[in-house]
Amino acid sequence: MPNHNLLYYGDNLEILRQYIKDETVDLIYLDPPFNSNANYNVLFAEHSGSKSSAQIQVFEDTWTWGEDSDRAYREMVERGGQVSQALQAFRQLLGQSNMMAYLAMMAPRLVELQRVLKLTGSLYLHCDPTAGHYLKIILDAIFGTYQFRSEIVWKRSGAHNLSQGWDAIHDIIFFYTRSDEFTWKQPYEAYSKEYLERFKRIDPDGRRWQDVALTAGGSKESSDALSQQAWRGHHPPPGRNWSAPRIITDFLGLPRNMDVIEKLEKMDEAGYIYWPAKGGVPRFKQYLDLLPGSPVTNIWNDIPPINSQAAERLGYPTQKPQAILERIIQASSNPGDVVLDPFCGCGTTIAAAETLGRQWIGIDITHLAIALIKHRLETATGGTVKYKVIGEPTTEEEAHILAEENPYQFQWWALSLVGARPVEQKKGADQGVDGRLFFHFDDSKDTHQIIFSVKAGNLKPEYVRELHGVIDREQAEIGVLLTLNEPTKPMKVEALNAGVYRSAWGNHPKLQIFTVGELLAGKKIDMPPIHREGNATFKKAPRRKPPPEQGKLEI
Repeated sequence: MPNHNLLYYGDNLEILRQYIKDETVDLIYLDPPFNSNANYNVLFAEHSGSKSSAQIQVFEDTWTWGEDSDRAYREMVERGGQVSQALQAFRQLLGQSNMMAYLAMMAPRLVELQRVLKLTGSLYLHCDPTAGHYLKIILDAIFGTYQFRSEIVWKRSGAHNLSQGWDAIHDIIFFYTRSDEFTWKQPYEAYSKEYLERFKRIDPDGRRWQDVALTAGGSKESSDALSQQAWRGHHPPPGRNWSAPRIITDFLGLPRNMDVIEKLEKMDEAGYIYWPAKGGVPRFKQYLDLLPGSPVTNIWNDIPPINSQAAERLGYPTQKPQAILERIIQASSNPGDVVLDPFCGCGTTIAAAETLGRQWIGIDITHLAIALIKHRLETATGGTVKYKVIGEPTTEEEAHILAEENPYQFQWWALSLVGARPVEQKKGADQGVDGRLFFHFDDSKDTHQIIFSVKAGNLKPEYVRELHGVIDREQAEIGVLLTLNEPTKPMKVEALNAGVYRSAWGNHPKLQIFTVGELLAGKKIDMPPIHREGNATFKKAPRRKPPPEQGKLEI
């Protein structure tokens, strides 16, 4: 178990194998990329080639067949066992399609997740109906069919007015456990209006109640001969037994091995038995204020999706409501437990775990996701959360390696060093802007901006002149050129000639150049000071109060 929270950058398969030990995680939630919006036939199209499917770009929802998926498939097949058999059957059915690549890449990851899960742990896999039935077969092969607990259906949207076919408006969450001894605390939701209307009786102190039977058929107490005997001159109906509801016997602190007749006597002494006026069979006075709520079922239609106006919306296309994760975490873990999300995206699992007092491990393959998570934790906790990031460059040498391996990842990482937001445009369409930082610092709330250009290769003086032109075009206060290599003397002179931006705090160079080495050493942009609330670059995550911990009550 980690003694602090961990955020990993990298391929989750490698991270799991290298860093996460056997049976150290209490709860796993994963929402792997799946093609929920793609045409069904496109998803099953045949593909070939050498494209690396491990280099998944941010927000991309498809894995295609290539060298990596073929290697993963062969590795799992050669290991033998039920997973091998399942993948071979899928290969015959699906060929070299996107779906086959998806399954070949998911299988080894699910094997590793089962390995790191404690015997008391649970796994929740979030997917859509397009891939769900295939993933369930792989999960059955890994965990065993007997460890499948539930298929949760979450209504994620309303109808879309399609002219043909049944509109797909739900996601699926598969719930598996490592063993039969798993953590579980039953969650509850508010009662329906119709159910509440049953509590028509009101005591002088204002407590609402209804009378219900004190008998049950085939109850746990049916083996006790006393449960069929007369009590106070009354017998239970044929085929029924006296039954003291556990919700009230636990509330009264009665031992569970106490005789049922003695329990009924104690309940009567405490005022929880209703005696009909005309001498009818005694009944249980069920008080509304002692009931925990209606047990949550596997149909979740009470948690709305994140719409465009939602306070928690951070602009991440696949972002899920935090309430989903809070429900899962409360039901299947305890405070202090370790929660793992191997596809953590914008960090909803991490935010929920932090809110509920759990330790957490997050993994993502893009530096943009890591930057979003760091910002989310900063704004949601007021900067109080403590965690460690593993896999980010910490030296110039590591930055050079990242730039060579993946220029886009380098660009996202470099922008994260200054808290800038990457420009969400296609390759070649950035018009000289790689990132932006928005801020305001006066009562007028006028928005100001700093624009960024990132260069990982050889540097040229025209890069500075081009950025100067972009500053004018965008009407930005400041422009910053982030470089991997040391800028030339002509570049520095060109930057000085760009002039200054004047604010109430003094003059700031209009055009500034920073190397990643300088940023790693702690050098800051010369700009007006802004406090946390004045930074408008990313949408701030709202602070959430932890909901009360759920406890399982049986009636």
